[in-house]
Amino acid sequence: MTTVSAPERSSEDRVDALLSDIQSRLERLEQDRQQPAPDADALNLVVFEAHRDRLLSAFVMATGAAACGMKVKMFFTFWATSALRSESAKRRSKTFVERAFGWMLPRSLGRTRLSQLDMGGMGRFMMQREMKKKNIADLPQLLETAAELGVVIQVCEMSMRLMGIHESELIDYPGLKFCGVAQLVDDAANANTTLFI
Repeated sequence: MTTVSAPERSSEDRVDALLSDIQSRLERLEQDRQQPAPDADALNLVVFEAHRDRLLSAFVMATGAAACGMKVKMFFTFWATSALRSESAKRRSKTFVERAFGWMLPRSLGRTRLSQLDMGGMGRFMMQREMKKKNIADLPQLLETAAELGVVIQVCEMSMRLMGIHESELIDYPGLKFCGVAQLVDDAANANTTLFI
C-alpha cells in the first residue's frame, strides 16, 4: 500500500485549485463573449438645453454622424423639450404653472435664445445674419436634414408632464417618439457613445 506524503498532497491540491480557477475564468470569458458588444455605429445625444447655440451643436453632431452612416437618437429632456413645440399648435387649457412654463420657455426652435451674448435678441440676429452670409444651416434646415437622414427624436414624457406640454403641441417630425428614462438607459447600454448636451 502506497501512502501520499503531506507535501505531495498539498501540491496536488494547489494544482486542482489552479485548474478550477482557470476553468471558472474560461466560463466567465465565454459568457462575456456571448453578450452583445455595444454598437460602435450608434450615437445617443441627450439634449437638455433649449439655447440656440447648444441646439445647433446637437443637430450638427446628429446630422454629421447620421451622414457618416451612424444610427443616431436624440433624447430631448427638461428645457430642451420646449424647443420642440410648434408655433402653429392650438392652445390647450392648462394650469397656471403650466402656462407660466409656456410663457418663459421658447415656443419653437425659431424662438430659442443664445446661451451667451443674446443681448435681447441682437446676438441672435447677428448670428443668423452671419450663418446666412456664410451658408451655414440654421435650426429649421438642420431639423429637416435630420429627418431626411433618419435621426430619431425621442421626447421625455416626464418632462412633458411636468411642463404641461401636450403631444399635439410638438413639431411634426417623422417617427417622433415619446419615452422615459428606461428607454434612454437601454439605448445607452446598446450604443458605444452617448453625449450630454
